[in-house]
Order: sequence, then structure tokens, then C-alpha cells
Amino acid sequence: MIGLISATAAGAAARDRLAAAWPDRTRVYDGPVADAVRRAFGECERLVCFLATGAVVRLVAPLLDDKTTDPGVVCVDEAGRFAVSLVGGHGGGANALAREVAGVLGAEPVVTTATDAVGLPGLDTLGLPVEGDVAGVTRALLDGAPVALEAEVRWPLPPLPVADSGAYTIRLTDRLVEPVPAGREVLLRPPTLVVGVGASKGAPAEEVLGLVGTALRDAGLSVRSVAELATVDAKADEPGIVTAAERLGVPLVTYGAEELARVSVPNPSDAPLSAVGTPSVAEAAALARGGELLVPKRKSERPDGRPAMATCAVVRRPGRGRLAVVGLGPGARDLLTPRAEAELRRASVLVGLDQYVDQIRDLLRPGTRVLESGLGAEEERARTAVAEARKGHAVALIGSGDAGVYAMASPALAEASDDIDVIGVPGVTAALAAGAILGAPLGHDHVSISLSDLHTPWEVIERRVRAAAEADIVVTFYNPRSRGRDWQLPEALAILAEHREPATPVGVVRNASRADESSRLTTLAALDPATVDMMTVVTVGNTATRAIAGRMVTPRGYRWQEEPK
Repeated sequence: MIGLISATAAGAAARDRLAAAWPDRTRVYDGPVADAVRRAFGECERLVCFLATGAVVRLVAPLLDDKTTDPGVVCVDEAGRFAVSLVGGHGGGANALAREVAGVLGAEPVVTTATDAVGLPGLDTLGLPVEGDVAGVTRALLDGAPVALEAEVRWPLPPLPVADSGAYTIRLTDRLVEPVPAGREVLLRPPTLVVGVGASKGAPAEEVLGLVGTALRDAGLSVRSVAELATVDAKADEPGIVTAAERLGVPLVTYGAEELARVSVPNPSDAPLSAVGTPSVAEAAALARGGELLVPKRKSERPDGRPAMATCAVVRRPGRGRLAVVGLGPGARDLLTPRAEAELRRASVLVGLDQYVDQIRDLLRPGTRVLESGLGAEEERARTAVAEARKGHAVALIGSGDAGVYAMASPALAEASDDIDVIGVPGVTAALAAGAILGAPLGHDHVSISLSDLHTPWEVIERRVRAAAEADIVVTFYNPRSRGRDWQLPEALAILAEHREPATPVGVVRNASRADESSRLTTLAALDPATVDMMTVVTVGNTATRAIAGRMVTPRGYRWQEEPK
């Protein structure tokens, strides 16, 4: 919950705007300001104070205890011009909150955290448990001192300016080790461990947790690297297992008995076979998605000598590379989505067409490895991106518009298998950008067709154009005309003309959303294909499309539009 505090009418107005935008995330604290801040500080994860920064500093200073547990505090001036991340920038989430608040209020986010200022990812913002000398190692990174990365397990990380050796160390490990006593070392705990659990009906959570903790300690493994507890479907609601997962702060994943029975394990047993239908629960559940068995099945030990009620096994899954297929939008920076920007900053490797890389190069973190190539190398870029992800890197493969529309997602996913994680990041397509410029040409059913026959035979393209023409669907043509392909667009327009009037509106948009954007509204009969090139999107209306006040509109057919006026 986010606590909102204000002291004046102007501050309350900005406060109420934020409360209206986030009704389920915020709580307004009224009354004397000092009391309101004190109550919100104790009850909320984050605070937004619509007060002067000096006042907020004095109010929260006596309340501060530990940066790892204190709520993040954002200060907004009463005019709503600036959202200042004041306390808990990383751990308390104040930096991210300041940007969110600024987006809602139209303010300027003010973030002074050193790593954010220079574009370095904070070691405590990587989404991994972190231990050790975070401040000292971070300072070394900022100062350019040599910091070594010792990756005992593979995990995709954002770009970090690390060296082969140095006086400071970032250690990526799931082993039960402590940071060196002298400091200068940070331990990052990747979620590589899966604990398979079996339990008799009524097994106490303490017995399950005690067994898991002992198994991990004996194997020299850190509980902070446990990614999930796994068991059979029949035990999905077993209170002891459910509570154990909750206390560990990890999800409980279950599998059907038939699926677990197909998993090869070293220690099958007749007892679970008769009870739940599989010869193994703990080992099979831990190994269900593959990995290395580090702790074979072991049973809990009860001090009263009665039979054990819980079993567990531990598996290390190999770190999976991460491939984000990112749509950059039509070109304008304000049409690049926040999610796309976040993925670009997360990637340690960027793969893309050189001209697209130039569009977003300034958004990349220092140290991002850029693999760029020219036109016509789509398949090579797809293979390169997948290969880099398979090496365990965090990769971003970029395309213009939406990467899944005539862009890089298709060849990349055709190349990828299930050994990497793939994340799709949607973008604003050229058809949508052009449609917004023209008016509302896509207001009813519509289709996009590429006229490039480099990868698709013209016979197939022609059949699709004819089907759209006969179905009276609005058509947006991508790749309409180039120097070497100058006859396809006239041919496609002729097919449409067999089914549509010469006066059918046609919208032509070149370089949508970019500095040299141009657009015009013409008709099917008047369009000169020679004025169209590869940077152009051509949208042909259907029989209901109209030109209204200089805009292209395809009505939905609402009843009220047909009523006499």
C-alpha cells in the first residue's frame, strides 16, 4: 500500500489526482501531518508526501531504522512539478515510484541514486537476494575500480562493468557461503534450486521446513536460492507443504501422478505408488523439468522416534538464458513503451538492424554488447540472438513497430527451443501509427498484407489480396513498393478496384511518427503508386469507409449512426 500525505489545499489536489488514478494501491492519511506520516510509515510499503523536501526530511528522520526494511519515500512539491525519490531509492522502491508518480501527474522525476545517474544497474535491484558489501562494491563499480565476476552458476544478468580479476568481487552462487569478512564482496543468490517434497497427511509444516533446511545445509546450499517447492497434485492442498512454501516465500508447483511416474529417479518406492499413484514424489517432482540431483530423497527425523512424515530432494536447474523480442514502435521516442525501454536496459546483449540500434543506443546501459547488421540479415540476427541466449545471456532482439508483425519475432521463435526463456514485448505497429494519423480507418474489420514477394510467392499474396477484396475488409499494405518491386502495388490496387468504387478512400502515410512524417488522403482511382516507397504504409478503405472532415473513417455500424437526424 502507498500512503498519501498532504498539508495544504494545493497538495491535497495533487494527492487526490494520484488517489483517483490508483484507488486500489493508495490510502490517504488525514489529520496532523506529523501523525499522518508516522502512521503511514508504520503501515505502508511506500509513501508519497506532498510537502517540501525539508519538511519531509525532518518528519521521517526519527522514523528511519534500516534501509532494507524502511518504506520508500517520494516527495512531491505542492504544484506537482517534481517527484523526488527521497528515501529508499532501491530497496524501498522510491526510484521506481517517483517515475510512476511523475507519469501520472505530468511531473519531472528526480532520482539522485548514483547508479541510476550513471546508468549502472544497482546490485540490489537485480531481482536476486543479495548479501555482503553492497555499498563498497557498488562504489568500486562507480569509481571504475576492477570488480571481478565469479559466476559459479549461470544466470542472465544486465551489463556490469566487471573484470577478470580485481580487489572487489561479485559472486553469483547458490552455495551456502558467507561473504569474505574483510568486505569487498557481494553474493548474488540466483533461484536455481528446486526442492521436491512429499508428505503424509497431516505432516506438520515445522517437520517439512526442518527437513528442507537440514537437507540444504548438509549439501552446502543456500535456502535463498530456492526457486520453488514441488510435489504431486494430490498434495497441492496439504497444509504442511502449503505453509512451508509460504514461509520460504516461494511458489508451490504440482504435477500429476502420471507425469511424475514417467520421471526416472534413483530411489523409487512402493509406498507413494500405492498412496498417490507414482513411485516417487520428492525426487520426481524436483526432477520434473530436468536438472542435476544434488540431494537424493531423504526422510525427516522425528525426536519421538515415530515414522517420518516428510521427504525431500533437491535439484539444481541450469540457468536459462533470456531472449526479449522487443518492438520499438514506429520511430517516435514517446511511442516506445516503458516495458520496451526496461527490457533494453536489462539486456547485456542487443541484437538488431543497425538503423534501429541507432534509434535507441542512448537507452542502453554502459557495457551492453551490441551485435548489429544491415538490411537483409534477418535470419542471421535471429540465429545470433538465440545463440547468445543459449549461452546464458540476457538478450534483446529488436524490431520496428511490433516485433511480431513482419519483424524479428517469427524467425527468432522458429529458431528457439524450450531451453531459453522468451519474452515478447509488444510495440505500436506501423498500421496503428498510420491509422491514428489518418483518423479511424481501422474502425471495423481489417487486415495487413505485405506486398514483398522476397519470402512469399506472389501467387499467395495475390490470393490473399483477392480474399480481402471479396470480403470487403479494410487493407493495410506493408512493403508496398521498392525500386526492384514496382508492379506489385498497382496489381494489388487493381484487384481491390474490382470490388470497390473508384472514390474509395485511401490513406498514404510515410515515416509515421518520425520527424519527416507525411500523410495524405486520396482515393483508389487517384492514388499514384509511383509516390509510394518502402517507408510508406497504404491503407485502402472498404465500401463503408468515408472521408469526413479530411479524416479517413470506417464506421462500426452502430445503430445510432443509422438513425435519422
